[in-house]
Amino acid sequence: MMKATIKNTAIAVSLGLTALSGASANATTIGDTQVKFTGYIKADAMVSNYSEGTLGAGSIGRDFYIPSLTPVSGTDEGSQFDAHIRQSRFRFTTNTPTDEGDIITGVLELDFIVTGGGNERISNSYLPRVRHAFIKYNNWLIGQTWTTFMDVGALPESLDFIGTTDGITFGRQMMVRYSNNGFQVALENPESTITPNGGGSRIVTDDNAVPDLIATYTTKGDWGHVKLAGLVRQLSYNNGAGIDDDITSAGISITGKYKLSGGDDIRFSFNTGSGLGRYAALNASNGAVITADGNLEAIDSTGYAIAYRHVWNAKMRSSFTFSALDIDNETSLTGTSVTQSTYSTRANFLYSPTKALTFGAEYTYAKREVESGLEGDMNRLQVSAKYAF
Repeated sequence: MMKATIKNTAIAVSLGLTALSGASANATTIGDTQVKFTGYIKADAMVSNYSEGTLGAGSIGRDFYIPSLTPVSGTDEGSQFDAHIRQSRFRFTTNTPTDEGDIITGVLELDFIVTGGGNERISNSYLPRVRHAFIKYNNWLIGQTWTTFMDVGALPESLDFIGTTDGITFGRQMMVRYSNNGFQVALENPESTITPNGGGSRIVTDDNAVPDLIATYTTKGDWGHVKLAGLVRQLSYNNGAGIDDDITSAGISITGKYKLSGGDDIRFSFNTGSGLGRYAALNASNGAVITADGNLEAIDSTGYAIAYRHVWNAKMRSSFTFSALDIDNETSLTGTSVTQSTYSTRANFLYSPTKALTFGAEYTYAKREVESGLEGDMNRLQVSAKYAF
């Protein structure tokens, strides 16, 4: 019986885990362990135009929107066309029962975005990367997944990789998390990003001595959910040549989703803090800046976002979003080339002729301003085709 199961599993894998006799379309069993294969194939094409400057070939800002990369100076090169399949992903989930009646869950998920590989001349090859890799047992999670400070349920349905990037907290990292009755407490992998005194290239220190501490509470109902989150972490930098300092930073986040009639909903997020850095808007601001005497000073920031999703009918829907980020820089320390504020707004239309297949079009407008007063905007039209399985 075991040999037959393994043989059937091998056949399923070779065919993309198509349905086995008596099994679902994407799951099978090996011994006592249920193995499930899910994911999607997504093709994206976009035309982007920048008012100031341009993004060079290979920039990740040409694959999806990154607030801090909108150019504010340079020569306008006209519109740029890009097409890729980088968002495509696949996920393996296993569930193994224990003798005590519990379940051990394992997850491994990969995609191809923000990686190297071939070029657009010939192969367009992309290296896979690990997105999630964790185990769950009873109330515990150990491994890499979404930071506990983030609320995936508040993200909008967007063709862009994230959608409300300016106003949300976002990240995946290694952690140990305990969950119980809506409460979560986690210790997560730390990392400090520092602005040099007077400005300059970001310093990623890797000098932290303690993990980041995050605590959250989520309340749910037929109306939707609200999540409250708090973060306390250490920002550290030791360059071995006169700079050696640690400071404590903290932030809060309020996010949620409110359901309306007819399948519509409103999704919202708000975060603010001192030294949020890499947790907010894809690290549009660093966590701290180096003072003239070699100490660290945390940088304050506030982000917010709202998205309205409207269901036209059983096969058509749209989302309308706005998100923004404001950064309180001490320009005598950071210089004037750092980002002061960003915002973006987008509208899309999605059509699903069948549940597993979605076609869509999305328009995005984004703007960025730096402390010197320079500013620039981006207009982007994106179309996508997605097959989820």
